[in-house]
Amino acid sequence: MSVIKKLTAGLEKKYVVYTFLSPLTMFGEVVMETAIPYIMAKIIDEGIAHHDVAYVVRTGLFMIACSCVSLVCGAAGGRFSSVASQGFSHNLRRNLFANVQNFSFSNVDKFSTASLVTRLTTDVTNAQNVYQTIIRVSVRAPLMLVSGAAMACMINTRLASIFLVSIPVIVIAIAALASIAYPRFQKMLAKYDKLNSTIQENLIAIRVVKAFVRGKFEIDKFENAAGDVRNAHVHAEKCIVLLSPIMQMTVYATIIAALWFGGTMIIAGSMKTGELVSFLSYVTQILMSLMMLGMIFVSIVLSRASMTRILEVLNERSNIASPQNALTEVKDGSIDFDEVSFSYSKSAEKFQLEKINLHIASGDVIGIIGGTGSSKTTLVSLIPRLYDATEGCVRVGGVDVRSYDLVALRNSVAMALQKNVLFSGTIKENLLWGNKNATDEEIADACRAADAESFINSFPDGYETVLRQGGVNISGGQKQRLCIARALLKNPKILILDDSTSAVDTATEARIRSALKEAHPKTTKIIIAQRICSVQDADMIFVLAGGKINGYGTHETLLKSNTIYREVYESQQTSGDADL
Repeated sequence: MSVIKKLTAGLEKKYVVYTFLSPLTMFGEVVMETAIPYIMAKIIDEGIAHHDVAYVVRTGLFMIACSCVSLVCGAAGGRFSSVASQGFSHNLRRNLFANVQNFSFSNVDKFSTASLVTRLTTDVTNAQNVYQTIIRVSVRAPLMLVSGAAMACMINTRLASIFLVSIPVIVIAIAALASIAYPRFQKMLAKYDKLNSTIQENLIAIRVVKAFVRGKFEIDKFENAAGDVRNAHVHAEKCIVLLSPIMQMTVYATIIAALWFGGTMIIAGSMKTGELVSFLSYVTQILMSLMMLGMIFVSIVLSRASMTRILEVLNERSNIASPQNALTEVKDGSIDFDEVSFSYSKSAEKFQLEKINLHIASGDVIGIIGGTGSSKTTLVSLIPRLYDATEGCVRVGGVDVRSYDLVALRNSVAMALQKNVLFSGTIKENLLWGNKNATDEEIADACRAADAESFINSFPDGYETVLRQGGVNISGGQKQRLCIARALLKNPKILILDDSTSAVDTATEARIRSALKEAHPKTTKIIIAQRICSVQDADMIFVLAGGKINGYGTHETLLKSNTIYREVYESQQTSGDADL
């Protein structure tokens, strides 16, 4: 019951009503279908046998009425179950997506993006199909089985004993094949994850694929992934396809046995012709019900694997959450790292960050440089709690970040990330991510500070220019400036620029730094950069190497005291990078 409650949590009342109406209409359909063979037997044995035309017509019209009621009930049940299952899948996807939105980065890493996509699409579709089956077919089939068996026994108990052989055969076959199929379907869904990962990776990096002429390689990789899905599907279906011939063979053998023994009883005078005809109808109903139950088991086997994967996501709780009685106001933009160490995995033998101690006053401009893999981005990700420190304490405004409400903390920290992400929609709609209530004047001010206003106004539609997914119709430097403007609209206490000016020239970068200093003097600014010229005017510069602070100080101090900083500076001066 707890599983059902979790899967149906938040289901709208109207879909709950449809869920209960579907089995009710199925009950009406079964009652009518059960009555029809009995009425037919009466027509044969009493109307036709006694040449009573009036009885035949009267009873025949009643049988037609029963058929019409059965048709209406069946159609209504189909509609109710279809609407209810669509509502169920919509609600389930909404719950899954909402829970994923609460995940920390480590939670997402645990499942992988491709796997989450599969669970939100393929697995939910499987769950929807079995939900529709349960509220319709799984009600109809058992009712038909019980009512048909009761009517068959009422007609002739001795002849009904043939079900003592046929029913166990079908039940055993269903149970055996279901137990074999389940692990195979689990493996098949894992192959779907790999296929989605291949597709996602290719579409995201399609420009790189074309630039390096790797289309044939990607096609081969896709064919291998698709082939694995096909092979896994065939392997899973191999045991399922055996179910149909076993059931059909049992059905036909039962019908032949009923005809043989029933015919013998008619000859002996212990059974009427109409009774045998109706008995055969009930035999068909009973065995077809068993076949439907078999298909239900097949659906449940497939959906069981999907349900398990869905429940894994629903049961997953973010390891980063707001505490009880959380603080909702960040006093200022001061930042303190006290003996902070961090590792992405608890079982890792080495920390990505180790024994970090740094203290930043509110309003300071801080530069961070370091080689690739020195964990610069990891360091700043601990400030808004995208990750939590493994050891030590990170404080913002003098308070441990784990004491803040997550929304309040993250609203006080703005990040222009190294990987610039823009969404499909207009430039204005993307900027409003920073502050959905921002006025046109505030948007223009942020764009001026990010040196983005000039190129935005150069477009015919200005701020209403439509960006395609990922902002592929503008340059890398333009994307970076839009992302900086979006971050500034939050009016944050802490602004983190993670190599976010790498695609702009040094003159543009200098204008951005100057504008930020004038427009947001009280905001603490952390600038992660590869170019020394990007950070040389900072109040304090930290040099990271191997996840540790190798040195810190002003530009002049580091040139004298820090070997890494001096070598980077000299190499950039020699190559001319500082004047690009």
